[in-house]
Amino acid sequence: MQLHLHPNTLELGQKHWQQYLGVQSDPFSQYAYHAALETSGSVGGKSGWQTIHLEITHQGQPVALIPSYIKTHSWGEYVFDFEWANAYQRYGLEYYPKLISAVPFTPCAGPRVLLAANAHLGQALGFLQEQLPHLCAQLKLSSWHWLFAQQPDWQAAHQQKWHQRTGCQYHWYNKNYNEFSDFTARLTSRKRKSINKERRVIAEQGIEFTWQRGGDIEPQALQEFYDCYQSTYLKRSRQGYLTYEFFAQLLMQMPDKLLLVTASQEQRPLAYALFFVDDYTLYGRYWGCLEEVDFLHFETCYYQGIDYCIANNIPHFDAGAQGEHKLARGFIPQATHSYHYLAETGFNNAIEQYCKAEAEQIEHYMQWAQTALPYKTKQ
Repeated sequence: MQLHLHPNTLELGQKHWQQYLGVQSDPFSQYAYHAALETSGSVGGKSGWQTIHLEITHQGQPVALIPSYIKTHSWGEYVFDFEWANAYQRYGLEYYPKLISAVPFTPCAGPRVLLAANAHLGQALGFLQEQLPHLCAQLKLSSWHWLFAQQPDWQAAHQQKWHQRTGCQYHWYNKNYNEFSDFTARLTSRKRKSINKERRVIAEQGIEFTWQRGGDIEPQALQEFYDCYQSTYLKRSRQGYLTYEFFAQLLMQMPDKLLLVTASQEQRPLAYALFFVDDYTLYGRYWGCLEEVDFLHFETCYYQGIDYCIANNIPHFDAGAQGEHKLARGFIPQATHSYHYLAETGFNNAIEQYCKAEAEQIEHYMQWAQTALPYKTKQ
């Protein structure tokens, strides 16, 4: 096997990339998504994200493509390792740059190692493990991080000598509901009344919601959405990671993966939320409002998404990272796994203990979270 480094998505080309996708519909694995990140300036330049996709071949034939980025900071990853960076600094070592195999700014579990037809994940990962010391030495990297691996890949990942970190997100599952009330009927009376009240408060103000998919999204709506997206970050005295050109390019290159919901009152926009969608999952990603309204965020980002999943027979709704308040709204705690290699072996014992303690803490939290779910019966 051989390991090839590609410092540019465009260099690979869509045809070459596609041979690793097959029928994979995950929007964040698409060539167009990573290409748009580069050409829009959302990565590269001074962003702290430098493209360096890893490709494994065997006798010239494709085996695996691993979209990856060299990082000079830890922002936009959502698997936080600032404590690790601080530990390196205390010992006079450089933690940055590091290498991550992830989708920038996207804490959604999915296929991070894209396999060619008939390729074996275990063999690809075993070869990668052998190459990581050489790769880190060659590029002067402290470490490699595989973030938000999809569950089907966990078993093969566990066979490698990498540190595993566990996290928790909240996802909603469609139990073949015909309408929203079928979902709330499975909740306890108190939680059902609470959700119905939140929705009623929005409806009584005459706030209406419009869904647009792909090519139906008007340029003005996309610009207004982007202004809202930026305003969400500016409230925390930061700029949004993604440029307007990124969203505009996605709208042209992969419109079938994008959904925009607009909340309006008397035909005046109040808020926007941008979703992604594939054959199995609705992904809640970006939101912003022009006016603060009680419960508007819950309705726009959660209840509207649940309505959409029910109406379109989508079985799974990933509404985004964090948010314990999702528990009361029927979102179920779900573990996430990430894997980590550190070139400096002197930290291995400490990192192993850190990961073990973190995993135990997450396990205890998820056990509690199960008891906090609003369902009348176990889901």
